Amino acid sequence: MKIMKNERPLRIGFSARIFHPQEGVKGIRSKSLHYLEQSVAHWVMSRDVMVFMIPSVNHDGRVYRSNIRLRDYAQYLDGLVLQGGADVSPQSYGEEPLRPDWAGDHVRDAYEMELLHEFMESGKAVLGICRGAQLINVALGGTLHQDIALQVEHTVPHVHEDFDRYAHPVVWDESSGLARLYPGTTGGRVISIHHQAIKALGRGLRVEAASADDQVIEAVRLETKPYVFGVQWHPEFHPPGDPDLLDCTPILDEFLDAARGRRWLRGRRRRPGAGWAGVLSRLRGITGKWFRR
Repeated sequence: MKIMKNERPLRIGFSARIFHPQEGVKGIRSKSLHYLEQSVAHWVMSRDVMVFMIPSVNHDGRVYRSNIRLRDYAQYLDGLVLQGGADVSPQSYGEEPLRPDWAGDHVRDAYEMELLHEFMESGKAVLGICRGAQLINVALGGTLHQDIALQVEHTVPHVHEDFDRYAHPVVWDESSGLARLYPGTTGGRVISIHHQAIKALGRGLRVEAASADDQVIEAVRLETKPYVFGVQWHPEFHPPGDPDLLDCTPILDEFLDAARGRRWLRGRRRRPGAGWAGVLSRLRGITGKWFRR
């Protein structure tokens, strides 16, 4: 994908991974840290795209922040990538954690849900990776298995000590968007590391791919505009040209094409309450306690 002369590069925002302060420690670990994993940034930048990490805008810092809101990032940027990372909190989909170490990150959930809603309301493309796919599902009213091994029968391992070198096969059907991206194929091997998984689908989502061995959901897509797609695997961990792993370049190109194509939505007049803007407005009314303006 080459940038035409006089055409500005796409501006893609990334949700931040969050490191929360630890009690009883000094130095950098006593601070809130927002960070971006290099591999996923470089994967997107490989298409000559500018990437921006989007910090949360809560009120717990010592320095008074500006009036910039997450809504402003959604207006300025062309698309959003939701990074992987910590578990989605079961409290975000109305459950209590079955184990203390499955409590997840409720703070990050709220921040990323607001990001997702703002980008969707702005008609911008969204790509979720691993946790990002799960977050999309929960934000649209879906639920998760807190632990695949515990809650899914006849499952195969989805977490392995090899981490970013552990791969397993996924499959899709001929009516899926992935079938259009990969004509003549029905699946591939992906690097996928997760102990949580999508259980009940969120509103408007369809299953795009599943684990070949146990049918655990591995990709979801929003059936209407705007473009929202989530993969449970990590395309940024797939070395370029590896014949044993799915080439994820078509996924990246589709997302970036959608980000470029959605610019026409800017300034378009919408009937109040129509489409996803109305749906998300009502959803925000239900979950308003999570969102800080």
